[in-house]
Amino acid sequence: MSGGVYGGDEVGAVVFDIGSYSFRAGFAGEDTPKAEIPTHVGVLDDLEAAMDTEGSGGGLPDANSITKKRYLIDTVYMKHPVKDMELSTFLKDGMVENWDIFEKVMDYVYSRSIKSESNLHPALMSEPAWMMKSKREHLAEIMFEKYNVPAFFLCKNPVLSAFANGRSTALILDSGATQTSAVPVCDGYVISQCIVKSPLAGDFVAVECKKLMEEMGIDIVAPYTIASKEAVSDGQPPKWKKKDNLNVTKSFHNYMVKDVLQDFAASVVQVSDTPFDQG
Repeated sequence: MSGGVYGGDEVGAVVFDIGSYSFRAGFAGEDTPKAEIPTHVGVLDDLEAAMDTEGSGGGLPDANSITKKRYLIDTVYMKHPVKDMELSTFLKDGMVENWDIFEKVMDYVYSRSIKSESNLHPALMSEPAWMMKSKREHLAEIMFEKYNVPAFFLCKNPVLSAFANGRSTALILDSGATQTSAVPVCDGYVISQCIVKSPLAGDFVAVECKKLMEEMGIDIVAPYTIASKEAVSDGQPPKWKKKDNLNVTKSFHNYMVKDVLQDFAASVVQVSDTPFDQG
């Protein structure tokens, strides 16, 4: 594209690329994002009991007791084992479902990564090709009313992928963490009625790797469970000692195990050179 189309380097727009595995943000025109953080967030319940001994009878918490949630965002915080911390994501089927968590992540990205006031920069945000109209309207409402952006543009992922490769018409095949899709783009517009998507994606590969290891009798050891390692000879894997009293939630443990499986799939698994024989 020529500089006259989008205003050249003086626009200073902030780009948000939201995926099921990671959330990427940065300034338009730069080679790499300013931030790439996990889409999952650690959630903790903080109970603030407003004790009303006269009205609650015997000092029990009254109706004014408030449960507030504390959010642990980014790799350093949410991948550290914390008691009773649940891992949750704000996305469902590629679309924003939990708006509270979404706003907390946006606050974090603006303050820690972009390090600039939101009202000083236009914003471009990617969206899945099947985005619902009601969610687009709510998203635009948040960006304008809460973050006071001077301009906001929602663009579908396949269109951005086509333009990134110098094409306005293309068939975009996209395989992410939760789903794989084939989306036709014609002259910069998605043909919605021809979208094909499947849940067979990165997470499915990780699940299949887990099944394979269980069949082979291989234990999947999440790094947070290791207290120490002891080297052994003869090319054997190191012996390790497990940490005691790990009081973590199932969602946290499953996420950390999936992290190990994803590393395994990325470094070991490959596409078969020969056709799969179903007979």
